[in-house]
Amino acid sequence: MKMQLVYPYWPRLKRQTEFHLPPHGPVVFAAQVPGWVTLRFIDENVEPMVFDKTADLVALSVMLTCQLPRAFEIADQYRRMNIPVIFGGIATTLHAEEVVSHADAVFLGEVEGRFDAILDDFQKGALKKRYDYLNNPPDIRLVETARREILNRDCYMYRGIRMLDLVHASRGCRFNCFPCCVGYLGGRKFRPRPIEKVIAEMESIPNNRLFIVDNSLAQDRRWLLELFSAMIPLKKKWVSHPILDDDQVLELAAQAGCWYVYQAIFDTSDVIRNRVKRLKDHDIGVEGTVLLGTDDQTEDAIYRLIDFLLEIDLDIAEFTILTPFPHTPIRAKFEKEGRILSNNWIEYTCDRAVFKPKHMSVETLEKLYDRAWDTFYKDSPPQLRMGDLFQKVIRKEMNDGTYHRFDKKQKRRFQKHTETP
Repeated sequence: MKMQLVYPYWPRLKRQTEFHLPPHGPVVFAAQVPGWVTLRFIDENVEPMVFDKTADLVALSVMLTCQLPRAFEIADQYRRMNIPVIFGGIATTLHAEEVVSHADAVFLGEVEGRFDAILDDFQKGALKKRYDYLNNPPDIRLVETARREILNRDCYMYRGIRMLDLVHASRGCRFNCFPCCVGYLGGRKFRPRPIEKVIAEMESIPNNRLFIVDNSLAQDRRWLLELFSAMIPLKKKWVSHPILDDDQVLELAAQAGCWYVYQAIFDTSDVIRNRVKRLKDHDIGVEGTVLLGTDDQTEDAIYRLIDFLLEIDLDIAEFTILTPFPHTPIRAKFEKEGRILSNNWIEYTCDRAVFKPKHMSVETLEKLYDRAWDTFYKDSPPQLRMGDLFQKVIRKEMNDGTYHRFDKKQKRRFQKHTETP
């Protein structure tokens, strides 16, 4: 049996430096595809789409809402070729009622321990229209090492240097942040993977640089201490979403190779200022993730926020416009208030205002978005700031003897690129 797995193209954030990380969802799913299935993977973001007329089944892994229009085009083409299509992934689950009209089957929820039964239905000619496991997550111990060998790894480079490999150590999130859909997708219960399985997966990844994609590393202090202690011997260098602001946790994170952290910057408080400082004091870089357009932000407040970012010594910053994705608390609020302006999913790229802001016009918010990027990067373009972060990690690798794992010619190319804007 032949199956083609496709990760559809998605438009990049308008002002973001373009680079491509290897997608995580498809390789996690691929670990559940049995060996007797011949699997071919295409990431349309880095390689051309090739429609395989010999495929028996097509699987579309759709993470982002803005991938859906292209995913529908691909699915419709295959179905015209009489090749059945199954959808899965985050965006599939968020938009299930719409996706079902473009699919022979939709899978909702987490796939571990479930795909063999779907293949059995397919072979019997009894594929169901909907496989809904959204509120019934599998045993977390069933999560296996992602099948990264399906990736064309040479496609995931930035200026001659290999990008990060993605890995996750837990699922679920006990927080319920207003712009986030993780609580809907993975449940409000924190579900950590067994640490020995996480370490085994990290150890199996040939790349020394990782992105731990867990929604938050601030949910269970004891587990974090155990995880970071176990990671120290690996000498990996990694980035993550926010880490628990705790002296012992931060110290162990640094020892375990934490390179930089994505830190949400939501106000100009001393809490944020001190959190950034404490990360930097542990030699951990900070990328500020800055959300614009919240109901407590006036135009003047956004100006003050931009000034604040320049004061607190961020390494880099990424600005986005608040986007009301389905099944988020903010979506429910805006729908109740009649403030949703567009359901054209190709516009849900986080650089457009698809809702009516409370204290300004759509046009003003989008101009402030551009102003934020221009002001923050006025004296040092994002490519140079990113280059500084990579130089930092290279120095760390040289200090602990892991530098030899990388091709020196690639490093020279990268250094040459970062000498100029």
